[in-house]
This record gives sequence, structure tokens and C-alpha cells, in this order.
Amino acid sequence: MDFAETEEQRLLRQAVAAIAAKYGHDYYTSCARRGAKTEELWKELGAQGFLGVNVPEAYGGGGMGITELSIVLEELSAHGCPLLLMVVSPAICATIIARFGTDEQRRQWLPALATGEQKMAFAITEPDAGSNSHNIATTATRDGDVYRLRGTKYYISGVDESEHMLVVTRTSTDEDRGRARLSLFVVDSDSAGLERTLIPVEIVAPEKQFTLFFDDVVVPADRLVGTEGDGLRQVFMGLNPERIMSAALANGIGRYALDKASAYARERSVWGTPIGRHQGLAHPLAKAKIEVELARLMAQKAAWAYDAGADAGEAANMAKYAAAEAAIGALDQAIQTHGGNGMASEYGLADMWGAARLIRTAPVSREMILNFVAQHSLGLPKSY
Repeated sequence: MDFAETEEQRLLRQAVAAIAAKYGHDYYTSCARRGAKTEELWKELGAQGFLGVNVPEAYGGGGMGITELSIVLEELSAHGCPLLLMVVSPAICATIIARFGTDEQRRQWLPALATGEQKMAFAITEPDAGSNSHNIATTATRDGDVYRLRGTKYYISGVDESEHMLVVTRTSTDEDRGRARLSLFVVDSDSAGLERTLIPVEIVAPEKQFTLFFDDVVVPADRLVGTEGDGLRQVFMGLNPERIMSAALANGIGRYALDKASAYARERSVWGTPIGRHQGLAHPLAKAKIEVELARLMAQKAAWAYDAGADAGEAANMAKYAAAEAAIGALDQAIQTHGGNGMASEYGLADMWGAARLIRTAPVSREMILNFVAQHSLGLPKSY
């Protein structure tokens, strides 16, 4: 058992941190507030190979794992740039295509995903399905050499900056249990019959959320990823990385908040002494630090389990839960430490609240994680 990162991982962390520091939180929020994308940062990360560290070397990636990809996102987030599409494009989509795609599909999409030249969104959520993927209603019907997609997807991130999306559909129904048999397709974001509507949200982030409407969208049959009807198993191969990467994003926010708060508490002086000398501020920050480090350990365990081919479900869910709670706690205390300045744009704390709070709800709610742990870890009766 070794808790130390390898030399390669330490160098990766240092290199990403150097790039992230060059851009920083002001760049991230500036892009978000003026409706721009973080293209300069994304392109530099891609050019250095950091967006594709988990993609097989045969397809232009680094040949490493989710452990290394989570290091990239944690460092970006720790420097105020929590790029949500890293959870989606390289972690979910590239993982699923690398595992289940044909050789031709891998050659077609993985190299561009690895370099960041292309992005791929992930469309699974629906208004009436939520966490219950068995209720997915968007259908894909075979029609000769094509499939026709009809339905609605909800809260889909970054469609406006992604050339393609990986769409989860219902291709048939299990008549015995009434559950959807799912299939995955790579769909062009500018396909005829596909419309999108922006969902306004109170989150300061460059990535936008959309409702998607599929009105008889024609998709070539060779865009089917994996086996028709076996999509649920394929999806879950991407959802554990999604949870691990969400934990990395939250852990980075927690580190960012604590760095800001501790620096302020050392420098800000009231009544002739730094405010960090007072236990009323020092102890809550110390508690937040402990909780962030515990969450990072669970995220490390989850990433290791996934990369080792072990069952990572329990650890991935726990990591995501712990990281979300720790990030919110650290950010809240950082804001409190700053007093009134905690709400000032200049200090870059309050504008991170939406991103931190989002991870408590998405990609899976804390309540569903508690359901999972109660049932699978504690052996309690299923509650839903």
C-alpha cells in the first residue's frame, strides 16, 4: 500500500498547475461572464497532452488512467478553473468509446478528443427519467442503414462547444420488467432535426446547459457504440469515471477556497493581530482542511480501483459525496473568513459557489448515493 504519487504523477501535477496558474480564476470568470469559452486554456492543455492522458496511446493519448486525468482536473480547479467538460468529454465519452467502440470508431474520435481539437457532450438526462435510466424515453428506431432518434434530453452540458455528443437512447423494452434496453450513439451536434434551448442557471461557468429536442434525427447505423440494447452496462463504465472526476473538481475547489482563506487569515490584521490567530477562524479552517484531505483520499482510492479493474462503484460514489460536502464546507468557511469581502467579486469566492453546490446534486444526487451505500454497502433493503 503506497499513498505517494509516482514521479510521473507529481510532474504531471506540477505541469498542469503551472498552466492553470498562468490563466487563473480571473480568466475563467471573465470567459463565463462575457459568454466566451475557455478555448485558450483548453487548447494549451490539449497541445501538452493533458486532456488525453487516459486515452490509449494507440489513439494519440497518454495511455494512463482516470487517476492521472483526475489529477489534471483537480489542479485546474485548485487554481480557479473547474472545467466541467473534462468530466464529460475525456472521462465519460472517451472512456466508453475506448472500451466499447469499434476500431474504426476509436480511430475516428479518440485522437481528436485526446488533443482537445474536438469535444464530445454526453446526453443521458431526461425530464421524466432523472436518476432512473430505466425510464429513458428518447428512442432510436432502426430504419435500414440508419437510426431515427426522437425525444428530449435535459441539462446537457456544453453542447454549444461540442462537435458531437454521445446520446443514450431506448432501442427496445424489456417486456418482463418494463425497463428500457439502452443503446448509445455518437450524434453530430448540428444534425438536422436537433434543436437546443438554453437553460438559464445561476452558475458562473463557461459551460452552458441545454434542453435538446430530437425530431426524427437521422444517425447512420455505424454510429452505434457497442451492442444494441446493452447500453446500460456501457453507460456504467463511464459513470464511475464521471463520479471520480466530479470528486476531483470538487476537491480542487476545496483546495482553492482553503488557499484563499488561509492567505487572507494570515495577512488580514484586526486589533493588532492576524485574524488567523483566533481559534474561531483557525479551527473551522483546520476542520475544512481535514475534510478536504479525507475526500481526496477516497477519490484517490476510487481512481486506483477503477484503473486496476476492480469494482469502483462504492468508492466512486463515496468519493463524489465526500468531495461535494467538503468543497461546500471549505468554500463557505472561506467566505466567512473574508467577512464582507467574501462576497466581493475581487476575491473570487462567491462566484465559485454554484459550481461547488452543483456537485452535491449532479451527476448523481447525494440522496441516491446514500441509497446506494445503504443497499450495497450495508445490505439494507432497497428503498426505491
